[in-house]
Amino acid sequence: MADTSHGTGGLSFDKSKRTWPSELNILLALVIIVILFEIIGQTAPYMRGQSFLFDTKDRFDSIFNEARLKIIILQVAIIGIIALGVTQVIITAGIDLSSGPLVAATAMIAMSLAQTELVNGFPNPKAVFGTWAMDLPVVIPVVAGLVFGAMIGAINGTFIAIFRIPPFIATLGMFLICRGIALWWSGGNPISFPTESFAFIGSGMMPVVWFVLLAIIFQLIMSYTVYGKHTYAIGSNEEAARMSGINVKRHKILVYTIASTLAAFAGIVLSSKAVTAQAGMGEFYELFAIAMAVIGGISLTGGRGSIIGTVLGAMVIGVIRSGFTYIKLDGSYQLIAMGGIIIAAVVLDQWRQKTTAAR
Repeated sequence: MADTSHGTGGLSFDKSKRTWPSELNILLALVIIVILFEIIGQTAPYMRGQSFLFDTKDRFDSIFNEARLKIIILQVAIIGIIALGVTQVIITAGIDLSSGPLVAATAMIAMSLAQTELVNGFPNPKAVFGTWAMDLPVVIPVVAGLVFGAMIGAINGTFIAIFRIPPFIATLGMFLICRGIALWWSGGNPISFPTESFAFIGSGMMPVVWFVLLAIIFQLIMSYTVYGKHTYAIGSNEEAARMSGINVKRHKILVYTIASTLAAFAGIVLSSKAVTAQAGMGEFYELFAIAMAVIGGISLTGGRGSIIGTVLGAMVIGVIRSGFTYIKLDGSYQLIAMGGIIIAAVVLDQWRQKTTAAR
C-alpha cells in the first residue's frame, strides 16, 4: 500500500504520486544531450578528440569554448523571443503560425523608417522613402514595428475569438498575408543602412539581453498576475473559465496581440542585428518557436507549461543545432533529425498527459 500522510482537514497525501517539476526533466535532457555530443567528439575517429563545450587548446581564459557558447545562445535568442509569445498562445490551447512571416514584414517596415540619409557621404542607395523618413529617432521605427505586430495579433485574436475560426486556419491565412506584405513593401528588394541607434538594438549580445529580460518579465506575469491565471484557466477548460466570469474572447485577443507584438520585436532585433531587412527573413521561425515551447513542456492541449520550460526548450534546440554542426552532420540530415525530435516531443507530451490522468 502506498505510504500516505495526513494533511490539512484530514486529507491524505500519497507520496507515490508526487512528481518533480517538468522543467527539471528538460534540464536533465539538456545535460544528457551535451554529454552525448562530448562523447561523440572524444570517441569518433574523424572528430580527433575535439570537445563540444570545453576549451582543450587554451584559446580562452575559461575552461569553456566561449565562441560556441555564444553561438548557441545567440542563435536561439531571437526565435526564443517569438517562443515566449507562442507559449502563451499554446497555453490557451491555441496555435500561431504567422510569427515567422510577421518577423519579415516587421523587419521591412521598421528598417524602412530607420534608414540613414547618407552612406559614406552619398545618398542612401537603398532608400525606400524620401528624406522625411531618414535619420528619424529610433523610437519611431521601433514603435511602428510594434504597432504593426499588435495589429496583426489583434486581427488573429478577433478571427479566433469572435468569428470562431480555428487558430490553425486563421494564423495560416495571416502567415500568407504577412509574407505578401514583406514582399510588397519594397518590391522584394532588401532594405539596408540603418542609423547607429537602430543598429545598436541587435548588436553584439543584445538579442540575448532582450530574450532573458523578456523571459523574466513574462515568467513573473504568468506566475503572479491575473493575466497569467486567466490564460491557464482558459487553456485548462474554456467553458469553466467562461462560467467563472472570465471574458474569454477579450483575453484571447489580448494573448494573440501580445504574441504578435513579441514576434514583431523579434523582427526589429533581427533586422538590427543583420543591419538589413529582407522579405525572406523568419523562414521556419514559427515552427522552431513552437518546437521550443513543446520541448519545454508546454502542452499542445493547453493549460500547462511555463516560460522557464520554454527557455530550457530553446536551449535544447540551440545545443542540438550547434551539436549537429559540431559533428559535421549534413544540413539535410539536420532538418530530418530536428523533425524527428519535434515529433518525439509531442509523443512524449501525449504520453505524459495519459500517465498524469491515470494517476
